[in-house]
Amino acid sequence: MTTIPADLKYTKDHEWVRVESGPDGDIATVGITQFAAEALGDVVYVDLPEAGSTITSGETCGEVESTKSVSDLYAPLTGEVTEVNAAVVDDPSLVNAESFEGGWLFRVRVADGLDDLLDADGYRAVVESA
Repeated sequence: MTTIPADLKYTKDHEWVRVESGPDGDIATVGITQFAAEALGDVVYVDLPEAGSTITSGETCGEVESTKSVSDLYAPLTGEVTEVNAAVVDDPSLVNAESFEGGWLFRVRVADGLDDLLDADGYRAVVESA
């Protein structure tokens, strides 16, 4: 059974978002859900947006390559990328092994898009219909 943590937000494109409010606004950590990681198979390469770049919700911002396929990574939010997970760039298998922890992809200072994300129940419905 696929794990869907209740404290996260989700996209229909199988990305998870953990939002933390801080003095400089909301910072969102972004990753691929366990469901997506399992569907992809063994992840062997990730191409992530650069720190300092601006991403736009719904637009392609990178790629995830697995032994099965290459999939586009879509920005779940609009904002500035503040950090990229170097550990996942060096060891893409973390996406499979630690989807919701060490396998996170990047962090973004949120400008827009939080209202478009799904809660855990909404994402569960997406997974069940897949």
